[in-house]
Amino acid sequence: MDLWLPACTLGLSGLGLVAIYSATRVDGSDHCWRQALWLLLGTGFAAIVSRVDYRSMVRLSRLLYVVNLGLLAAVLLTGSSAMGAQRWIALPGGFKLQPSEIAKLVVIITLSTYCTSHRHSLRDFWGLCKSFLFILPPMALIMKQPDLGTSLVLIAVWFGILWVAGARALHLAIIALSGVVAFVGLWHVGLIKDYQKQRLISFLDPSADPRGSGWHTIQSKIAIGSGGLTGKGQLHGSQSQGGFIPEQHTDFINTVIGEELGFIGSSFLLLLFFCLIYRGLRVAWDCADPNGRLIAVGIVTMFTFHVFVNIGMTVHIMPVTGVPLPFLSYGGSSMILNLACIAVLINIERHREDLRF
Repeated sequence: MDLWLPACTLGLSGLGLVAIYSATRVDGSDHCWRQALWLLLGTGFAAIVSRVDYRSMVRLSRLLYVVNLGLLAAVLLTGSSAMGAQRWIALPGGFKLQPSEIAKLVVIITLSTYCTSHRHSLRDFWGLCKSFLFILPPMALIMKQPDLGTSLVLIAVWFGILWVAGARALHLAIIALSGVVAFVGLWHVGLIKDYQKQRLISFLDPSADPRGSGWHTIQSKIAIGSGGLTGKGQLHGSQSQGGFIPEQHTDFINTVIGEELGFIGSSFLLLLFFCLIYRGLRVAWDCADPNGRLIAVGIVTMFTFHVFVNIGMTVHIMPVTGVPLPFLSYGGSSMILNLACIAVLINIERHREDLRF
């Protein structure tokens, strides 16, 4: 087994627990202990996944796809709401399940299986468009919640998998340009939510609404910038301990690390993610099975997109979106999903010599 993958995962998860404790200590909440519980449960689940041949999941891809759509539909029918979004299914014990997180791995497995069986048609433009239609149903259900961040993750995964599967760069560029045009059209017809519009406007000019939609960006930059080289020390961050940053234990967890651990802590965080992503790419490169290779690429693409967008929005190079930082942001469904993805990578690495081109 590639020990770098679990080692990086353990380091990131441990750093996340420290940051969550610091971010929520003032509130007196139990988020840190609940996250630790999710970590333990997720580790147990990941241990099981790592022992099940990933090709068994491939054989069940159609069933996984249907079940995934059923869970996403159930959210819209019976799900619980929070902060204007309906994304969770209530579970016993006060826990909540977020099916859109599970959808990421399911889409990666099912899309990879589809592309493997239709790889010759992917060189054709219309064959490429058919593969995009494959992810439209889950995307539509996720957008309905609404959850723009996860929808963007699925699009990034689609581009990553299709690129490695052999799609033409020109065709992918045409679809990307069409997506930009479609976004502009959705903006003008009012299908983009007002709060989503405000986030993009604030990205361009946070000072336009400094006490509203621009508050996150301004306070995040203050927190990270004030951390300096070595940081202010745990529990000594003025912004994080003063409650100036909304959602600092979830989407803005990086601000706590930047303020309290400084440039050195942030660099260590990026180093862990770099090692994780690099090892994931090595798993994809060494895999002799085309399906396993595409699954590994999809997982690496998902992690890369999450890290780039989440850290980017805290330092104002990306607009604010609901994309959590893997293994660090608070959230049970996200933690279990990320650990399961690592388990799948380990599984693919264990079976990398079973098939050859």
